[in-house]
Parts: sequence; structure tokens; C-alpha cells
Amino acid sequence: MVNIERNAGLFIPLIVFTIVNSIFAPTLEAQKQPAAKTLFELQQDFVDLRFGMFIHFNIPTFMDQDWADPDALPAVFNPTKLNCDQWAKAAKSANMSYGCLTTKHHSGFAIWNTKTTDYNVMNSPLKRDVVKEYADAFRANGLKVMLYYSILDTHHNLRKGLIKPEHIQMVKNQITELLTNYGEITALIIDGWDAPWSRISYDDIPFEEIYLLVKSLQPQCLMMDLNAAKYPAEGLFYTDIKSYEQGAGQHISKESNTLPALSCLPINGSWFWKSSFPSEPVKDPLRLVNENIRPFNNAYCNFILNVAPNREGLIDENALTALSAVGKIWANKDAVPGLPSNSTPIISSNIAKGRATASSWSNDMWIMDFANDDNFGTSWNSNPTVKKPWLEIDLGKDQPFNMIAIYESKPLIKKYRLEYFDNGRWKPVFSGISHGKLNVVRFDAVWGGRVRILIEDFDEPPSIAEFCVYNERR
Repeated sequence: MVNIERNAGLFIPLIVFTIVNSIFAPTLEAQKQPAAKTLFELQQDFVDLRFGMFIHFNIPTFMDQDWADPDALPAVFNPTKLNCDQWAKAAKSANMSYGCLTTKHHSGFAIWNTKTTDYNVMNSPLKRDVVKEYADAFRANGLKVMLYYSILDTHHNLRKGLIKPEHIQMVKNQITELLTNYGEITALIIDGWDAPWSRISYDDIPFEEIYLLVKSLQPQCLMMDLNAAKYPAEGLFYTDIKSYEQGAGQHISKESNTLPALSCLPINGSWFWKSSFPSEPVKDPLRLVNENIRPFNNAYCNFILNVAPNREGLIDENALTALSAVGKIWANKDAVPGLPSNSTPIISSNIAKGRATASSWSNDMWIMDFANDDNFGTSWNSNPTVKKPWLEIDLGKDQPFNMIAIYESKPLIKKYRLEYFDNGRWKPVFSGISHGKLNVVRFDAVWGGRVRILIEDFDEPPSIAEFCVYNERR
């Protein structure tokens, strides 16, 4: 069976874990447990939240920089008036629906009571579990709880070229703590993973394993990676929610987006608190509403505004005033459009990445190797004289796979075929029309050592940015 996706396709029902207190006589409460929501329903719920508070609070707060010294001692972290209830009430004043706290940033300091490392808040002068206080305060004020977690960890040398099995285990153990000890987590936002600046790939720290771990611990928890610097806007690559960091030049298309999305921006000039913040103007409340919240919500996009607590653990007065003004302008009652049907996230490793390629005649320097170089900004370009272009990838050995994704730099292909090589001959996987820049084809698993695309009709010479092959778990 073959399933074709563009921005439409299948939904993966999330696993339902039912606890039965008695085999023969289940309790009334057990019978009333709500059914687990599908991923699509959870994505709609996320968009419906509309507006929330990002809270960058960690050791960088005490250094006037967004990236802390990884050798800074826990003694540096000393918020003397920490009050997470103040944060929650500030969020409520702006009519926000949730918060998201930086449990661990890139320098590796954990602000929860973790058993995985001594580099944590319990060894600071504070000696209090900030994640717990935050989660309790936000829930007490009727707000949803999300958590941020950085894969990149410069204190523990979890970085490109130095990753060991114990690093992977630490990540799993830390995520397990966060999703076990702090109640229901609406979303886990991950950073520092397969970004051009972190260079930690989804193979170095295996994405699929972490994703499935999250879903096993909390099936209703969305997992998103802030990876828009690399992956195109047309698909959900390694994330349940498409994310955009405005300060990094990532901007959602308000006219064409069809995916559940998140756009983030700090109310100040940077993410973590700086000593200049109390005396500097914050972003204008009216512009935050009219240029961010309202237009994003109409484009299936949730807006998260970062509000950084100061070194006392409190939000500055100028930010509090601005948040209250937002709440007076915007009532969080606007209708949010229903999501279109969207594609299932791609979560598996790309087994075609960097493998040997062959093709029909290429155009100029844009040879076949650009089609699987793990860079969506480069492409294999077919020579204009070729009437039936083809591209082939050698997977190195016979192995199973059940999904192929083709991303074009421009939507030029009109009709194509996919085939795989098995037992000395080419066998068909799919034949049909293209549905735009991104085509994802899912099918029953096959075994083969080579795979190819044969392009039968096109508007202009095709330009394939990435040809990806996966064997996803089902």
C-alpha cells in the first residue's frame, strides 16, 4: 500500500494507556477517562492556545550574555527573590494561555532536582527546584505548562565530535525526569539539535529514540525541535510543530502556511536578562498584538513571547506594564481557524544521506551529489537538454525502507516514478503526479540496495534539493 503526502496525509493515533484497577469491575472513574487525542487534535489544541510566555531563566541570567560560561560554578545562580507566581500572574495579565521554561540551556546547568548531574540548582545557593515551582505556579493560575530543553550541553561536552553513549543516556534520563516528576507537560521544546550552529545531528543523538521516549512517557505531549534554520517550511521534519525564531530571520508565511506552527520573539532585545533591561524600552504592546498575535493566529501559528526574569527571579516593571497593556488590547477570544489536514512528522534517520549517487546529465556544477548532501539550500539540477531525467542513490547495502521524501527547490516536477533495485531488477514503488515542492511517499516496507526517481513530465528542468529515504518505525 502506498500513501502520498504533501501538506495532507495520515494522522498517527497516539497510544492509549488505560489503567484498569480491576479486571472484572473497573471503577467508574476509570470508565470516565477521556480517550487519547490524535496528533492532529493535539496540534489543533496547540494552535488554539494562541499566545504564551517563553521564560529564559538560567545561569546566563547572571552573566549579561545569552551563552553562559560552561565552567561557571553553580554558586553563580542565586535569585534572591524568586517568585514564579509573579511570572504566572504576569502571563495571565496578557491573556496568555501557557508558559515555557528553559530547564537547561546550552551551558548545561539544570534548574530542577536532577539525579543525572551535580551541575544543577540544588547545588546553588537557591537549593530549590525551579521547574517544580514554575509548574505549580502556572497550573495554579490556570495556565498550561511547557518545558524547553537544550541538547547542546557545553558543560558536559555534549557537542559535535565528542558525543559518547553516556551522553545519549544522560539526555534520555533527563527527559525522563522532566516528563515524570512535573505533571502533564503540553509540549517539550528542544533546541541545539541539528541546527547549523550546534552541528549535533539527529544521528549523533538519535531523534527517533528520543521522540518515542517522549511519547511513551507522555503520549499527549507534543515534541518540537527549533530546527527551522535548516528544514523547509513545507513539511514537519523532526518536529510535531513547525517553529520560527524571528530574531534569527525565520519568518512564517502568513499567506501560505498550512502547518501547525510556533513563532517566538523576546519582549526585550535578547533572550536572557541583561542589566540594561530595566531602563530600556520593551516592544510596543500594540505592535505585538497587531503584527504578531492576530496575524499569526490566523495562519495556524501560536505566538510565544519571551519575558526574561531578572537576577532576583522577578520580571522587571517595564515588562509587567507591557504585558498588562497587551491584555487590555487583546482578549484571547478571537476565533482560530481549523488546521488543514497535515502530514505526519518525519522522525526517522535519512539512510540516503551522503550515499553514492548517479544521474542523467546534470546542469553546470549542480551535479547529483547535491541531491542528498543534507542541505536543503543546494540542489541537483537536470541539464536542460535531458528529456527524461533520472536520479539514483546507492544505499550501500540491501536494507528495508518504507518512505521516500523528495524536496524540490522549485515545484517543477509534474509526474514521476519511484523504483528500488532488488534481486537484479528494478521494481516499482510509486507512479503518479507531484503535489508541490515536497512530496512524501509512504509504503509497505521493501528491501533494496538502490532507489531511483524517473521524472516523466516537468515544466522546467527539475531541481531536487534533497532525496531522502527512511525506514520509519510503525
